[in-house]
Amino acid sequence: MSANVDLNNRPDYDQVIQDLADYVLNYQVESREALDTARNCLMDTLGCGLLSLRFPECTKLLGPQVEGTVVPQGARVPGTSYRLDPVKAAWDIGCIIRWLDYNDTWLAAEWGHPSDNLGAILAVADHLSQRRVAQGEAPLTMRQVLEAMIMAHEIQGVFALENSFNRVGLDHVFLVKLASTAVSAKLMGANREQLLSALSHAFVDGQALRTYRHAPNAGSRKSWAAGDASSRGVRLADIALRGEMGIPGVLSAPQWGFYDVLFSHTNKDLATKPADQRQFSFPQAFGSYVMEHVLFKISFPAEFHAQTAAEAAVILHPQVRDRVDQIEKIVVTTHESAIRIISKQGPMANAADRDHCLQYMIAVPLLFGDLVAEHYEDAFHQAHPRIDQLREKMEIVEDERYSREYLEADKRSIANALQVFFTDGSSTEKIAIEYPVGHRRRREEGIPLLERKFQNNLATRFPAGRCAQIFDLCKNQAGLEATPVHRFVDLFVL
Repeated sequence: MSANVDLNNRPDYDQVIQDLADYVLNYQVESREALDTARNCLMDTLGCGLLSLRFPECTKLLGPQVEGTVVPQGARVPGTSYRLDPVKAAWDIGCIIRWLDYNDTWLAAEWGHPSDNLGAILAVADHLSQRRVAQGEAPLTMRQVLEAMIMAHEIQGVFALENSFNRVGLDHVFLVKLASTAVSAKLMGANREQLLSALSHAFVDGQALRTYRHAPNAGSRKSWAAGDASSRGVRLADIALRGEMGIPGVLSAPQWGFYDVLFSHTNKDLATKPADQRQFSFPQAFGSYVMEHVLFKISFPAEFHAQTAAEAAVILHPQVRDRVDQIEKIVVTTHESAIRIISKQGPMANAADRDHCLQYMIAVPLLFGDLVAEHYEDAFHQAHPRIDQLREKMEIVEDERYSREYLEADKRSIANALQVFFTDGSSTEKIAIEYPVGHRRRREEGIPLLERKFQNNLATRFPAGRCAQIFDLCKNQAGLEATPVHRFVDLFVL
């Protein structure tokens, strides 16, 4: 046979794809901790979305593709009056969830925000619940939403443990698309073959570059990229359920597959390995681990690698607020991932640039004792030139222990330390914080603050009576799980 003739023996689906499909179809969520954390995650994620509706740069992107479109049994966008097809609703919900960089986080070899998947989950579940009732069938319940959240978190988070997409230039929203595809197809009633097809199409899609997250190109696309990814997941699930054939060897196909095209040619560690070893690495099976260990952003709307730095800056604020002009230098001790992702020098071009700048997220709370979403806006930045003056005085130093324990499974710290030195030779104490309030190690301290954050965010959109009704339901695990999805979403409609 000629060497340049392709063998056309259609393979079985790559094992990773089969494992994903079997997990989504067969896994039974039994962990009460995971369900309780998912309930808190639901509150926090929806609250972040409601808060985003205060920002015109976000709301200008929302609504139907064609003005005036009416979608029977359409999915609703919380905090608005929009009723949209599930694909656009997933885009909108995902957009508002992610806009302020205030929802949950997962940090490992890859980073990301697993609650970004709620855009797809809630849009699909709301639409299906309404449709079922119209057909005389039982609606979906919020228990099914919580279970879908746990599975989406697990897919995104377990992939992230040892597979670094950022090191090959790909953005983590690929994992949002993958997880949203899986759980959307499950909610829609996909069988195994349909799920395999949907997942294969998620891999074969072109994947987003990280360009829009890094200097000098950081911009607002990073605030809607996850909504775009979750929306694509809904679309791919719908295509598969219509009978579209899958691509079984999408990962492993020589030359044309995901591993060769996107994951190894630019990854030296993989490129030198035999073909059968150029593949994803998984240290554990899929279960409910990620939801149980997820990181909540409670204190600050800031990129998570800077959370403990901002907390340390708030602690130091009373010691420096009256001596700002006497500051000689600020030493920031941090971990490698923070340096690689958010350490920046030079001008800040926009709000999206500022909320991914470690130095900016330290300077503001040092000066003002807090860090809120409005602090990233152009008007605030322009009114306070001392922010950039402090940025120029910062020295960024890596602590190898911080970098190592960031990746250790029994720690997963996100450590930062700050110390301010003055021109007279004196200095503040060195404030070191290794675990942010939203870490599993600080859950008891963090959950009351998370609930308060949710109540405050509700109050930006709804009257007091509605806020109390929503909060009371969300606090009641059994009551929430039994609530039909469309009835739950009714509470968030204007």
